[in-house]
Amino acid sequence: WEFSLVPGTAASVNAGCNLELSYGMRNNVFMHIPQALAMGNITLQMLRDRVRPLFHTRMRLGEFDPPAMNPYSSLDLSVVQSPEHRNLSLEAAVKSFVLLKNVRGTLPLRARDLSGQRLAVVGPFADNPRVLFGDYAPVPEPQYIYTPRRGLEMLGANVSFTAGCSEPRCQRYSRAELVRAVGAADVVLICLGTGVDVETEAKDRSDLSLPGHQLELLQDAVQ
Repeated sequence: WEFSLVPGTAASVNAGCNLELSYGMRNNVFMHIPQALAMGNITLQMLRDRVRPLFHTRMRLGEFDPPAMNPYSSLDLSVVQSPEHRNLSLEAAVKSFVLLKNVRGTLPLRARDLSGQRLAVVGPFADNPRVLFGDYAPVPEPQYIYTPRRGLEMLGANVSFTAGCSEPRCQRYSRAELVRAVGAADVVLICLGTGVDVETEAKDRSDLSLPGHQLELLQDAVQ
């Protein structure tokens, strides 16, 4: 097994590959570079040629500079959460929405149109800040997270809420809670999806179906 990876290592390096994403692997392919070098499958010059662009990029990014030379070292949360940056984040979020179908101009919901309206926001993604961030996301400050429920409550409408199921896997679903929330509502917003509990890098799904009872939750809300 040890030596069976040496030809693969040599072939990868000689073909131009210089980076292996193998976090957590005890026996990754590039660990066999010393053996491939000793056996003459690759040359020292080839290794230097492959490594050089990696360190060139890291140097351009300033990884080896003193912290005082890094213009971002002095930034704190007061800068990141400044009105200018928050407004830019809001603009980026608004412009990144993908609207598949807008029957009878239902969207956008406007505060002036919701006065006296009863809204129901339901689903495992309706008011769970933890599941709103994808893989590789930073650890966010809870005070800056606006869930769909929190955002809708700021519009001044009468908002009722139930998750129906507490997490994206939706193994346990309460239809009675859902019916109570949507039964008297004029507008219902259903927040479904997957999230990192269901799929991340190296944790793929075998199908594209909504997890657990989420489809049932959707059908009950529509009904």
